[in-house]
Amino acid sequence: MAFEGILLGMGNPLLDISAVVDEDFLNKYDIKLNNAILAEDKHLPMYEELSSKSNVEFIAGGATQNSIKVAQWMLQIPGATGYMGCIGKDKFGEEMKKDCTQAGVNVHYYEDEATPTGTCAVCVVGGERSLIANLSAANCYKTEHLKRPENWALVEKAKYYYIAGFFLTVSPESIQLVSEHAAAKNKVFTMNLSAPFICEFFKDAQEKVLPYMDYVFGNETEARTFAKVHGWETENVEEIAVKISQWPKASGTHKRITVITQGADPVVVAEDGKVKLFPVIYLPKEKLVDTNGAGDAFVGGFLSQLVQEKPIEECVRAGCYASNVIIQRSGCTYPAKPNFS
Repeated sequence: MAFEGILLGMGNPLLDISAVVDEDFLNKYDIKLNNAILAEDKHLPMYEELSSKSNVEFIAGGATQNSIKVAQWMLQIPGATGYMGCIGKDKFGEEMKKDCTQAGVNVHYYEDEATPTGTCAVCVVGGERSLIANLSAANCYKTEHLKRPENWALVEKAKYYYIAGFFLTVSPESIQLVSEHAAAKNKVFTMNLSAPFICEFFKDAQEKVLPYMDYVFGNETEARTFAKVHGWETENVEEIAVKISQWPKASGTHKRITVITQGADPVVVAEDGKVKLFPVIYLPKEKLVDTNGAGDAFVGGFLSQLVQEKPIEECVRAGCYASNVIIQRSGCTYPAKPNFS
């Protein structure tokens, strides 16, 4: 059975600031709909303006944090999950702490005095949205925070770890410490390819930690980029999943399993040189609200069963269930209780 502190995540916490705006607002800040960009100087005043709107919603976000929150929701055991990352000592940081704690996650944030909390503006017009991310404090995580006795105790207690590839851009040293601990103690360490640019521009950091990964998550675009970067002459996702699973491992305790999602197409799972395909839950187009966070939700659902030592079929089924719930709602949000049996 899952217990308190069984699953620990580390990553880049971003507070989603979501509000319905009008065309004038978009023009004022030079924003295009259906787009995701990093904030420039011209966008910075927008966050304050957005957060003062009467219809504003604050949602604790960022890839790893999304997955951990979904796993926590699926498990329904207070404090079953923990999370570390860097926020600022400010209003948005307080919102993040409140949201995540209410979700039941045991958060241990590093608080940076000098840098504001990372935010993602979600501007909604007629059901369509534009995302503008300002990483700020999320970029400032320090390994010293991880090494503090009260935080390392979370690492010691956990049996499963999840870190999205985005954290390779911030603190590869922290990832190395946790992955080496997992290998030494026969625990389960999992990561996500996260984005094509991680596979391309952080190839060395990714390769260094890959031998420690017991589960590798990703989507078909990331898998193909990974293959291209490593000179594998194939675009076949099933073949790529097998090759990733056969990458040398630091510890022989657990075999590596690769799990690749493909949107509405079947989930690819590679283990022992073989591939299994699992269909996703069909959703009519008119029920689709927002695919933002679908991949994160899949991982959260998957992990909620993995920590209970359920078979891979159940892990995938839970992942598909969680992502199906998330894409029918705005942002990476969910109802009070899961309806998963």
